[in-house]
Amino acid sequence: QVQLVESGGGLVQAGGSLRLSCAASGRTFSNYVMGWFRQAPGKEREFVATISRSGGSTYYADSVKGRFTISRDNPKNTVDLQMNSLKPEDTAVYYCAVNLRPFPSTLNTRYDYWGQGTQVTVSS
Repeated sequence: QVQLVESGGGLVQAGGSLRLSCAASGRTFSNYVMGWFRQAPGKEREFVATISRSGGSTYYADSVKGRFTISRDNPKNTVDLQMNSLKPEDTAVYYCAVNLRPFPSTLNTRYDYWGQGTQVTVSS
């Protein structure tokens, strides 16, 4: 069982920045592929970014590429999402998730544990 707790959400103006953080329980964090997803009202949950177990490989949705950066600190059991140049369409609940399989994936069905989510609201 893995528990995930996100933090760092809030209200920001368009063009601003936020940094989300996700803390994971357990002693094998370095064995987990980690991902961030988001869900806007009335929409399906969508992939945002994922990072390999070592942190050496990252993948992003086209909609956030060049603006968002995913990173991880294995000794601290955390994964962060730095979000710059935010747009109103980035408004959503953001979730971090654990993928127990060895390779990163953009599919939410590949993720086994989810946090409770943190709200990000970008005003225009």
